[in-house]
Amino acid sequence: MTDKKTSPVVETQEQLLNADFNKGRYTIGLVGNYSDSDETRFLLTPEACGLLTSAGYHIMMESGAAVDISFTDDAYAEFDVKITTREEALQADIVLSYLPLKPKDLNKMRRNTVLLCMMGSDLFETGAVKALLERHITLGCFDNMYSHNDEPVFANIIDEIDGRCAILYAEDYLSYLGGGKGVLLAGVAGINPCEVLIIGDGTDVFSAAKAALGAGAYVTLMNNDISALQVAKQLCGDQLNTIAIHPRVLFNKVKTADVIIIGTCTRPFDFPKNLSVALKDSVYVLNLEESHPSVSVPRTVAMALSNCLVNFFDELSIKGGFDGMIATTTGVQCGIVTYRGKLVDKLIGSYLSLPSVDISVMLAAN
Repeated sequence: MTDKKTSPVVETQEQLLNADFNKGRYTIGLVGNYSDSDETRFLLTPEACGLLTSAGYHIMMESGAAVDISFTDDAYAEFDVKITTREEALQADIVLSYLPLKPKDLNKMRRNTVLLCMMGSDLFETGAVKALLERHITLGCFDNMYSHNDEPVFANIIDEIDGRCAILYAEDYLSYLGGGKGVLLAGVAGINPCEVLIIGDGTDVFSAAKAALGAGAYVTLMNNDISALQVAKQLCGDQLNTIAIHPRVLFNKVKTADVIIIGTCTRPFDFPKNLSVALKDSVYVLNLEESHPSVSVPRTVAMALSNCLVNFFDELSIKGGFDGMIATTTGVQCGIVTYRGKLVDKLIGSYLSLPSVDISVMLAAN
C-alpha cells in the first residue's frame, strides 16, 4: 500500500493579497481623475506618500494620476511609490480616488477590499452601488467622517478652500484681465470698497467672509438664524456686518452688491428669482451649492488633505486594519456607505429605493 500524499493547496492571488492585508502589509492604490470630468483635486502629495511608505505601506499609483496637481510620476517614485497602470492600482487593498469610481473600475477591484473617496453624484446611481455590493467592497467617504472632537475635518478643509477661492474668483471677474470693469475689491483713499453680500452658514461661507474682509471689501453676511450670525461675528470679527434675512432688506443689499456669494442657510432658503431684476449688470454671483472653486487650486487641496490622511492611516495601522478602525471609531462609521456586501447609508438607500442596514447592528453582530 502506498502512502497517501497530501496535495499542496494552491492559493489564488486574491487569497494571498488578502492574507497580506490581514498581516498588516497594506497596499494603497492611487488612481487619477476621469478625463471626461472637470475634477482636478487629488488626495496625496509625494511627501505624504513618503511618510506612508516609511510607515510600512506599499503604494501603487496610476501613471500620470497627479498631473492635475503639477507633480510628475518621478516625484512620487522618489518616495518609493510604484508607478503602474490604472488596472494594477485598482488591485490594491485600499484604493484612493478623489471622487467615487464608476462601475467599470469597481468591477476591476478585488473582492472584499476598500475604496476611500469623497462623496459624489455617482453614488446616487444604482449601477455603482450594485457593483460595490456585488464585490463586497467597503466604501468610505471622507467628507462624511468625523474626527475625535466631532468635527468633519475633511469636509471642513474643502469648504474652507472653496470659500476662500470664491473671493479669488470674484477678484478675477471684476478685474480688467478677467473681463470685468477693472475694479478692486478694496477701497483706497477717496473710494469706497466693493460691496460683498454673502448668504448662508457654515465653514465655506465664513471662509469667504474672512477672505473678502482680508481683501478690504465691505462685507455683509445674511442668514435666517440669529445664533449662526452671532457665531459668524465671533469668527470673522466686528468688521463683518450681519443681517437677518428679510425681503426688503435682502432686496436693498442685492441692489448695491458687487459680489454675491450664496451658500446653505441654517434653515431652508431659496434665493428669490425675482431679485434678478435688481442685480447690477457687472455683479459677480457664485452659488457654492453648485460650484466648487477649490478645483482651481488642487495642489493646495492635496497638501491639506494629505496632512489628515497621514494621521488617518497611522491610526488605521494601530487599530489593525480598516475593519478594526470602523469597529472602534464612531466618526469613521459615519462615512461608510457599503460594508461587507450591505448598503449602510440610509440616505442613498432611500434615494435609490434599495434596502439598507444599520452598520452599528452589523458590528455588534460581528
